[in-house]
Amino acid sequence: MSNTTRTSGRTSGRTSVELIELAKQVRELAYAPYSKFRVGAVVECRDGRIFTGCNVENSSYGLTMCAERVALGKAISEGAKEFTRIAVIADAHAPVPPCGACRQVISEICGSQVEIVMSDLNGKIETHTISQLLPEAFDKSFL
Repeated sequence: MSNTTRTSGRTSGRTSVELIELAKQVRELAYAPYSKFRVGAVVECRDGRIFTGCNVENSSYGLTMCAERVALGKAISEGAKEFTRIAVIADAHAPVPPCGACRQVISEICGSQVEIVMSDLNGKIETHTISQLLPEAFDKSFL
């Protein structure tokens, strides 16, 4: 897959590497006093807008907010509705995928074909669709 993604005939203009670099920058802002595992994410909208997020931990661990969900929440609160890519980075031994909860939220909000660009701090990048990361997702068709 090329670094510049085409969606509905429109090119975003940002490469996957550029999105990862933005995620890396916002990762530095993470509030992770317990795990020390800082994560940064960038959500790219079909209209070209981008929204960033970092993880925000809490001593009541269940209240911790993942970077991907922070970025999506910011995007939605600003009126964004169509998403093309989500980039995520952390200091891990391999490109870091979204956790299970984030996969479910991403699938629900962004649809099955949104691209997930995953990276580690060493520059290794992998790209998958959310349907590849969450096959047979639970969705509104079951309700």
